[in-house]
Amino acid sequence: MKILVATEKPFAAAAVAGIKEIASASGHEVALLEKYTDKAQLLEAVADADALIVRSDKVTAEVIAAAPSLKIVVRAGAGYDNLDLEACTQRGIVAMNTPGQNSNAVAELAIAMMIYMSRNQFSPGTGCEVSGKKVGIQAYGNVGRLVARKAAALGMGVMAFDPFVSAEAMQAEGVVPAPSLEQMYSECDFISLHIPATPQTVGSIGYDLISRMPKGGCLVNTARKEVINEPELVRVLEDRADLKYVSDVAPVCQAELSEKFGKRVFSTPKKMGAETAEANVNAALAAARQICAYFADGCTRFQVNK
Repeated sequence: MKILVATEKPFAAAAVAGIKEIASASGHEVALLEKYTDKAQLLEAVADADALIVRSDKVTAEVIAAAPSLKIVVRAGAGYDNLDLEACTQRGIVAMNTPGQNSNAVAELAIAMMIYMSRNQFSPGTGCEVSGKKVGIQAYGNVGRLVARKAAALGMGVMAFDPFVSAEAMQAEGVVPAPSLEQMYSECDFISLHIPATPQTVGSIGYDLISRMPKGGCLVNTARKEVINEPELVRVLEDRADLKYVSDVAPVCQAELSEKFGKRVFSTPKKMGAETAEANVNAALAAARQICAYFADGCTRFQVNK
């Protein structure tokens, strides 16, 4: 089988070497399309691919239509909103992600952002410590759990809200389960977002929730920019001069935020959650192993379009 690795933002050399080694051991070949600048290049490259590995590259219905032999596509990372799941399902293509492979990198960044904003973006002036503060974790999955552990190690109180995780499971890990989102936002100095971008969550974080935060509160978004209601974010920052917002991907209204609120807001130029050497390699190798397992025995453990 031919496995195409199509990455506008390439994997590390070690990751590519690992993909080739894993594929070769299972009798598959690997083709690379790196740093491509035009969608036409991707459409041409997928024409004879049996499997596809991508990072943040968009696998649209057009891409799928151009790949008649495609049987499986794996997004090397946790989020998979760049995959057209409906188009994959209609063609009988298995779509997967690689959950957990970049979780530690994202969790470390979330904690780093809390410290960065607490210290006034490392500019002169008196900041504050995160120890003794409380963080609320919205979505207690792989990343949320790691944020909880790291925050607790820094002396922070930890609360979490996730309707899919039992209160008993949270309590067993020293985390206070929030009875509602509203209460968590009302009690926590930091809110750390780890929800996916779905029809239910897009634009769901807005004025009502953010305005509930205590004085000096900071919203930390290492999830997706789409979950934020940006006009309402602007309005709440205007009404509450004490609140802060930090994100690892620039919102559409970044220029307006920077102009109006200065160092109360910060966003990295590109999505940085998984931008570590370790996460890069882990996700790449996991994608290759999942494809080989699928071709070997039909394993669909991480399928996201069931």
